[in-house]
Amino acid sequence: MRPRAFVAPGLLLVLVAIGGRYTLDRAGFLDLAWVDLRVIGLVLALVVLALDAARQPGPHPMDGLRHEGWLVAALIFFVFQIASALWAPSASRVGPQTLDLVLLAVLTIAFYAYAAGDPDTVGLLLFRLLFVAAIVFALAALLVNGPGEQGRYSAFGGGPNVFVRIEILGVISAVALFMLTGRVWPLLVTPLFLLAAVLSGSRAGLLAGAAVGAVALLKLRHRLRPGPVVAAGLVLAAAGAALWVFAPPEFTSLFQERFVEQTVQEQYMSDRTSIWAAAVDLFLVHPVAGAGLDGFYGEIGVNQMVEYPHNYVLGVAAEGGLLGLGLLGTSIVLWTRVVHGGGLRPQVTGLAVASAVFVGLSSLFSGDYYDARLAWIFAAVAAAAAVSRSGAPVSDPHTPEREPVPR
Repeated sequence: MRPRAFVAPGLLLVLVAIGGRYTLDRAGFLDLAWVDLRVIGLVLALVVLALDAARQPGPHPMDGLRHEGWLVAALIFFVFQIASALWAPSASRVGPQTLDLVLLAVLTIAFYAYAAGDPDTVGLLLFRLLFVAAIVFALAALLVNGPGEQGRYSAFGGGPNVFVRIEILGVISAVALFMLTGRVWPLLVTPLFLLAAVLSGSRAGLLAGAAVGAVALLKLRHRLRPGPVVAAGLVLAAAGAALWVFAPPEFTSLFQERFVEQTVQEQYMSDRTSIWAAAVDLFLVHPVAGAGLDGFYGEIGVNQMVEYPHNYVLGVAAEGGLLGLGLLGTSIVLWTRVVHGGGLRPQVTGLAVASAVFVGLSSLFSGDYYDARLAWIFAAVAAAAAVSRSGAPVSDPHTPEREPVPR
């Protein structure tokens, strides 16, 4: 039996993944603005991960896997994106974008290698860490940072669209902890996550979370018992009613303005449609290989003060053309074949897939390439859990016995 995976690599990798772009000038050290803490954290994580692999007897589990075509396609896709800097416009920010893509590729490989050694332990650890992170982010937003200029909440310098992803992943993590350990108490924290998610004002994030939740309930409808479902509904309804009655005026005004007036009455889309149309036009001008890395900013955004297309697929189309779309699509199709049915660990795989799909859907409305990193990370964990035969089952006395899901 192989030893359980170290906790340290997972802790460092998750800190890098949720920490975002953080240079020391943001902490007041202006002379050290070139120091990117992501690089330092990832190097430390790789060192600890190598030590973890060295103490494992025999070959690493990745040596025996034969379902890594999706990962190969993803790495070729990342390399192509980096190489597209060769034909990018002069105004493109190829340096920072290249660093983002290199870190994204390394994070994806690192999480896959880490999870392949002990998918059960790593999967549970990942959801525990994200559960704690969602609590910390929510409390920081509510008690420390407060509402921003638009009345929307976020934490630790990140934007509301990043904040909502952490909170919805906290909901998924609470469900994961319940399913993997049998403990109910993590579900009691979900009203905090949902409150923070609503206060983010991110309509796309909430819609993506609702879509993933609806599909999950549809797939599990035959296993759900009426009693717990009704109880959960009553708890959420009571929490919502109490929140509406006792909430401060800032919450009700945000809900009224952001979700009722702007969304329903004015159908305001934060100029997304015009930005997406510009990305489509850029793709039509450069249909084969795209405008190059950060070409959207180099040709359009630099003049219109728009950082990126706010849609991952349209960004790939505009800057990578049909070649980029083909590589991305190949990786997604191969990954879908690997995780379909759940493989050897239906629960861990399904939960990781739900997380990856949620972040992927959110990336169709906001964020750049690096902001989609959690989708790639969860995709890697899901693939490793589906195919790896290594790792002992999670030894938790509360873990319920469940029948395997037929494929």
